[in-house]
Amino acid sequence: MLAIGCDHGGYALKQEILAHLKKRGVEVKDFGTYNEDSCDYPVYARAVAQAVTSGECERGILICGTGIGISIAANKVPGVRCALCGDCFSAQATREHNDANVLALGARVTGPGLALKIVDTFLDTPFSNDERHIRRISLIE
Repeated sequence: MLAIGCDHGGYALKQEILAHLKKRGVEVKDFGTYNEDSCDYPVYARAVAQAVTSGECERGILICGTGIGISIAANKVPGVRCALCGDCFSAQATREHNDANVLALGARVTGPGLALKIVDTFLDTPFSNDERHIRRISLIE
């Protein structure tokens, strides 16, 4: 299961991603927000991050205007490795090298077409399991 959450700035992109994930047959738990009313992104970052670290969801996606604030908030939860990605190479590398478990996107800086490709790359790329990457992840933890 995939956790997803956003603030008001990421709501429209979240709707596009949800439709895309449904077509892919991905089971999703939506942690909000559910409209474009102003809200506080740390609330949604924490909910998604805790769903991932508890094992309720395997990975997560978070969206705010830039992706910066929501990724910072998510990374405050121990065990979360949230990566802000604005291109497919970064999404692939963060999965292969960092075993990132949460993807952050900036709805005001990444268009929907690219965002969907980034999501697909993040979901489809496995962790490399290379010893050097495992060692580095444990140094982060």
